[in-house]
Amino acid sequence: MNSSSTTEDFLEKRAIRRAFDKAAGSYEASAVLQDQVGQQLLERLDLVKLEPQWILDLGSGTGLQSRRLNARYPKARILALDLAAGMLRVARQRKSWRQRQHYCQGDAEHLPLATASMDLLYANMSIQWCNDLDRVLREFARVLRPGGLLMFSTLGPDTLTELRQSFASLDSHPHVSQFLDMHDIGDALVRQGYEMPVMDVEHYQLTYASVDDLWQDLRKVGATNARTERSRGLLTPARLQKLRDTYETFRSQGRLPATYEVVYGHAWSSGPRQLSREDGAVVLPLTRIPRRS
Repeated sequence: MNSSSTTEDFLEKRAIRRAFDKAAGSYEASAVLQDQVGQQLLERLDLVKLEPQWILDLGSGTGLQSRRLNARYPKARILALDLAAGMLRVARQRKSWRQRQHYCQGDAEHLPLATASMDLLYANMSIQWCNDLDRVLREFARVLRPGGLLMFSTLGPDTLTELRQSFASLDSHPHVSQFLDMHDIGDALVRQGYEMPVMDVEHYQLTYASVDDLWQDLRKVGATNARTERSRGLLTPARLQKLRDTYETFRSQGRLPATYEVVYGHAWSSGPRQLSREDGAVVLPLTRIPRRS
């Protein structure tokens, strides 16, 4: 994910959608870290005073966090939005008839939503699947009402460092996604006009009996390599064994670690922003241009 606007896409959205569609049936049972981080994110809502009417659960997956948001804010309407239609199908199946939930397939970088339509935008472990952070944050600011809250978690650069280092012993191809530093994300929030941004980071570690178990776990939650410049060929048995041998150097107390750096953040929407042209003139949104008397 890039920290400044660019026309170049580093992640292939079709590959991401395919992986999450395939993982929809196994996702909720396997997404241990995503579940734990999501619960931490929900607990942080205790620190803010908010009575939202509309909540966007962005990257909603199978709807676990949507159901929890509904329980926390029973009067609110929840819009569960995900890139993968398979995830949304499972979410519909698991929804209680009492819950005020709606579903939409869409891309965070091009939200199919009305401007100033959401009071709370909740994005748990989803924005790392986007190409351009500034573009995403602009879209979030657009759909949030003035004074609305953005609450999110994402992955930092230490994520899967053991796997990244092990692949580096094979070749220079990108086998693991790159993730932005907490400070880069905070800078992007400021650039896009958010107010009172708060950021912090936590490290988690999952352990496995083998590298193969780690790969299987990643596939079950749809976390496959979607980099556009990724190697398209399969690992030969010899290269696969070398990878396993290199990862073995990280073994501790009989288990192989997989580190995750999780970045938490929240910020408040300041409403529509003035846009500057290249010639220095300021362009006001049409709704803010006063009428002549």
